Amino acid sequence: MTTEPITTMRAGQNPMSNSALGTTAPAGEQEAVLAPIPLVDLGAQQREVQAAVDAGLAQVFERTAFIGGAAVSGFEQAYADFIGTGHCIGVGNGTDALELALRAAGIGPGDEVILPANTFIATAEAVSLTGAIVVPVDVDPEYLLIDPLAVAEAVTKRTRAIIPVHLYGQTAFMEQLRPIADACGALLLEDAAQSQGATRHGMPAGSLGDIAATSFYPGKNLGAAGDAGAVLTNDAALAERVRLLAAHGSRVKYVHEAVGRNSRLDAVQAVVLSAKLEKLAGWNEQRRQAAARYAELLADVPGVQLPRSAQGNQDVWHLYVVQVQDRDRVVSELNAAGIGAGIHYPQPVHLTGALEQLGYREGSFPGAERAAERILSLPLYPHLTPAQQQRVVDNLTAVL
Repeated sequence: MTTEPITTMRAGQNPMSNSALGTTAPAGEQEAVLAPIPLVDLGAQQREVQAAVDAGLAQVFERTAFIGGAAVSGFEQAYADFIGTGHCIGVGNGTDALELALRAAGIGPGDEVILPANTFIATAEAVSLTGAIVVPVDVDPEYLLIDPLAVAEAVTKRTRAIIPVHLYGQTAFMEQLRPIADACGALLLEDAAQSQGATRHGMPAGSLGDIAATSFYPGKNLGAAGDAGAVLTNDAALAERVRLLAAHGSRVKYVHEAVGRNSRLDAVQAVVLSAKLEKLAGWNEQRRQAAARYAELLADVPGVQLPRSAQGNQDVWHLYVVQVQDRDRVVSELNAAGIGAGIHYPQPVHLTGALEQLGYREGSFPGAERAAERILSLPLYPHLTPAQQQRVVDNLTAVL
């Protein structure tokens, strides 16, 4: 799951020289030619939905229905329908969604939860917040998704949950993980924060486990105008428990059945999300087209390992992640040339200071560690133009 800050570049910041571009554009065209290419362009998305957002917000403010209400319930139903689940519970953010899903299933102190070493800290953080034990495992070298064989080897009598992360817009190998979870009686919890609209064998990510958590952090394929998240499930009892825990453990005002928390999707975010949900399928298709262009442009560039889609997956390309040698230098030089490249993620979770008490060291999970040294996220968003992609590739080729 990613909820780290979005980095964008201001116009005029670290412009590329004409020599770097290999062009001799007239002076009047240089500003347009040299405009930085951000990692994510949220402004273009917002302009597409601004009218719908304005109309929805006007209704919310007219009714002063800021907590709950029609805007929230309407979005919850629409997103449940989009993913194909019976229930969607809007919550404050993606990390809360993971924690609430675990708590709703009764997972807590002493329980073990298996998750991939190559993920954002929030996946492990949510486990730790329940008091359960984080059990990282390695990822496969090609797709950098949780390795089912590693999961099977990590199962013990204390295993209570497995969290596959649908990373970079892919879907994990759920058909291989399901029998492992069933055999040990573990909850199969999808971290679906980066896979909104992705499918595996025609089935949507977020509908393949016992329960799923997603994030609507602004940079996601479906992003809010602030923090927001949701829990999805077909299990009515789990859904009811999540909703209870997210509202101070209360169904009736001042009657508290459990120690919960305050984690609600507010109406303002629901309005934004509803407007963007109408565009999501189209935006995902634009991402797929951009990924295909990158694959063509980079096909013959030496020193670049390209991402691939696993058989059975229709990815939504939340990120376009290549692998290169001397990655930190490459990122630095691309950024200096106005190319908003990033890294997801520079450190596997088992080597973060927050989890040092687990006792893992370098070499524990070589697949994730090797990836952390080589992965590089190139700009990719629905409104990225072919000309911008050509500039990205020209600069990457020059830097390499």
